[in-house]
Formats: sequence, C-alpha cells, structure tokens
Amino acid sequence: MSNSLDFSCLLNTLPFELPVFHMVALELQHHLEKPDFSMGRTISLVNEDQSLAGHILKMANSAAYIGRVPIETIKDAVIRLGSRQVCNIAMTVSQSSLHSSKNEVVHALMQSLWEHSYSCAVGCQWVAQNTGHRQYADQAYMAGLLHDIGKLFLLKAMERLNIMGVAEADLERDLLMEVFAAHHVEQGRRLMKQWKLPEIYYHIVADHHNDSVDPDDTVMVIVRFVNAACKVKGLGLECNEELPLLELPEAAVLGFDEAMLDSFFQVFQDPADEKIGASPESTGAPHAKALFS
Repeated sequence: MSNSLDFSCLLNTLPFELPVFHMVALELQHHLEKPDFSMGRTISLVNEDQSLAGHILKMANSAAYIGRVPIETIKDAVIRLGSRQVCNIAMTVSQSSLHSSKNEVVHALMQSLWEHSYSCAVGCQWVAQNTGHRQYADQAYMAGLLHDIGKLFLLKAMERLNIMGVAEADLERDLLMEVFAAHHVEQGRRLMKQWKLPEIYYHIVADHHNDSVDPDDTVMVIVRFVNAACKVKGLGLECNEELPLLELPEAAVLGFDEAMLDSFFQVFQDPADEKIGASPESTGAPHAKALFS
C-alpha cells in the first residue's frame, strides 16, 4: 500500500463492527439519555457482562468510594456510585481493553492514545469540578474520553487491513500519524452517528479542532484546554512543552492562573487508585498507564 492510496475509499469498505465500543457500555449510555431511565435497568445491563461487573464492584470498594460496609452486589455498587458514574466506568473499562494489538507499531500507538484519552477524561472532570462547572463534570469526563475516538477506529481499521494483506508494508508511525491528521475527525463523526451517541459527543468529536470556540460552549472549552494541557505534559501521541497554556483563550474563559494550573497538573502526577468519577473532594486521579493493568 502506498502513501498515495485513497484511505477514505478503503476505510469506507470496513464495517463498523470493528471493536471500538463495548455493547453493554454503549447500551448504558443510551439508557441514561432517556428521561425515564431506571436504576434497575442499569443493574441488569451491568450484570450482562461479568468482567465489567467485576470492575464495577472493585471500583465501588476502592479508596475513592469505600464506606463502612463492603459492597458485594452490583445493586449496592450502583447505589453507591450512581448510574452515571457506572456508565463512565463502563465506557472507560471497555475503551481500556480495546487499546492493544499484536502489531508492535500499532500497539505502541494504541497505548499512547489510551494514555491521552484517559488523561483527558480525568482532566476534563477535574476542570469542570474546579472552575464552577460541576454540573458538566460527567459530560466533560465522557467527552474527554471520546474526543479522539476516530483515531482508535483508524488504528483498528489499519490493523484489519494489515491482516488482510493490504497494508502489510506500511504500518509505520509517521504514515499512521498522517492518516490520523487527515481522517480521524471524519471517522469519529461516522462513529458518533452510527452508534447514535448524544449530540454533545458528536459535536466534541467533530469540532474540537476548530480554529475558534464559543466561550459559552463550556464542555468544548474544557476539552480543548485539557487536550492542549496533555500535549504540554507529553500525555499521548503529541508533545509540545512550549505551548503557552495560560495564553489560550480557553484558559481565560475557565479562569486559569498559575496556581490553578499547578493544582491541575497534579491530577496527572498522583498515583493510581482508580478514582474514575470520584467526588470533587478527592485530591487526585488515577494515572492512565496504571489503570486496569
């Protein structure tokens, strides 16, 4: 396969059955968007996947949430965590498990992509909770987690093409980064439409690279700022230590100064103790490399 090949034509021939979403996690997300969603249905969905149920129980008994009585059932776990936190955990667990490959180049990129996506999720939640936008914390977490989902689809697609013998000689980092730059937004939009995820996440995936942003578009402002911060800290596929974060318009909208930025960066430095969706009073967040290892 040459660099000049029309990737769009190849990608459009691949099915959306490529694993980029866990069906239970996806159904949980759809369920929570209904105005009459029920805790009972949340519990039933979690119980459909034993591995996911195990992670939910583990999280409910982690240091971030533990109460006086250990949690032993999914029902009690959902009561302790809340349905929306369970949804965040489900999507995080499912995305974590998909970022692996037998191909060394693809696997390395997937691991960097996971580090970036998870760090963005945790960072977006922290920013929402600490800049007067706590009501958007759950949405910000999910938006941060999914904003680059098109890149995961592209890696899965290129891996499939490699197995088919179409891309055997060309799975090199530089080429794959070019493919990301050209196609990840388009493929992310396709995924959001295909899987019927809420409009807010389609908007984030489709528009987070736009030249400007509406200052009243709070979740987008948060995602763009945290995405830039992750680049400064080298969390992911790109690194730009010289990016002047406090000069970004998003920093001004969110009210960031040096002191707040220092506190924010601590989110990426604290040791992992599995605080997905933890309360605002929690001091840190799990490091992406260590989660679910």
